[in-house]
Amino acid sequence: MTFPTTVYAIQHLAFEDLGSLEDVFYQLGFRVRYFEAGVDDLTQAMQYEGLTVILGGPVGVYENEDYPFLNEEISLLQQRLAQNLPTLGICLGAQLIAYASNAKVYPGHQKEIGWSQLQLTDTQDNILSTLKGYEVLHWHGDTFDLPENAVLLASSEVYPHQAFQIGKNILALQFHIEVAADSLEKWLIGHTCELQKAKINIPQLRQHNQKYAPDLENQAAIILKQYLQQIGAVASS
Repeated sequence: MTFPTTVYAIQHLAFEDLGSLEDVFYQLGFRVRYFEAGVDDLTQAMQYEGLTVILGGPVGVYENEDYPFLNEEISLLQQRLAQNLPTLGICLGAQLIAYASNAKVYPGHQKEIGWSQLQLTDTQDNILSTLKGYEVLHWHGDTFDLPENAVLLASSEVYPHQAFQIGKNILALQFHIEVAADSLEKWLIGHTCELQKAKINIPQLRQHNQKYAPDLENQAAIILKQYLQQIGAVASS
């Protein structure tokens, strides 16, 4: 079977999109279709046999009383994971994968917002190995336990579980690999309340964005291509 050439992306916040990864998909011949969580019916995206990417957002997976759409999203995701369909989760997307895999997701002891290097796990063929020595963007307050059937790929100085993989098809990244250097100002504007509450130095964060984001874009492209090869979406080079 030929791998489907459209990528479905589930958004939880308008400005948290595929970022730099979108251009990589286009360069490789894929199209992108977005679904808005809480507005669109996610059934098609979750039952899709091609790649579905679940993006970030400010809500917690446990806030289902305030945001009832989470119940259906998690139920559909559980079915998707049971079928081992190719799924990439970023930030909230990673937390949803953890929760749907029967791991606990909960508020962390502190906000982790800013750029820092990952501590990569010494596991065979770690798909994140190209990030060694590079800064990545963290932007979350929740964390999660590692699902029983998952392989830990990375930690940070603040939280032990920053990335994991289940088999070859399921990849969960707590950090933001997708950020694009030319659009991070949207994040500073859109998340101003969170940044102020967490007492984040916004001018310094902007400076770090400008300094580190271009390199992360390059490394993200390498990782995405490796992941697409791994799931059989593109031929190995």
